[in-house]
Amino acid sequence: MARQRDVGAKPRVHRRAVAVGELRTKPSTRNAIRARRVEKGDPLAAGELAGLLAMKRTSDLIPHCHAVPLTASSVDLELSRQGVRVRVEAETVDRTGVEMEALVGASVALLTVWDMVKYLEKDARGLYPTTSLGPVRVVSKAKSRKEAS
Repeated sequence: MARQRDVGAKPRVHRRAVAVGELRTKPSTRNAIRARRVEKGDPLAAGELAGLLAMKRTSDLIPHCHAVPLTASSVDLELSRQGVRVRVEAETVDRTGVEMEALVGASVALLTVWDMVKYLEKDARGLYPTTSLGPVRVVSKAKSRKEAS
């Protein structure tokens, strides 16, 4: 039997989570992003927006997640030495945490970038031998000690 965890008796408190991740790409792909020569547009801007939208839909994507009203969220994508790095922050005042929202936001942001640059990453067989996503992980999690009003 599938069921959500009962959080009804838990107090509403301020909760915050930060997730990070990386998409490894070829140097030529990073150069195309930097030079704004990606056919579909700016993958960093598109990825940031996609990450924000995904965070709001986490409970639609992951069956056991509660619908958590985000009080603040951010998605920051930047070029790195290996590809594209993401940092996502999610906050709420609720009975359950926002780790999954941060992880979903980070993952979807990076997948959006991959989708936009995949034509640059493919080899002659149509595969992605140098492209990889991850690790995507939670690097911090906090909740206030006092109950929120």
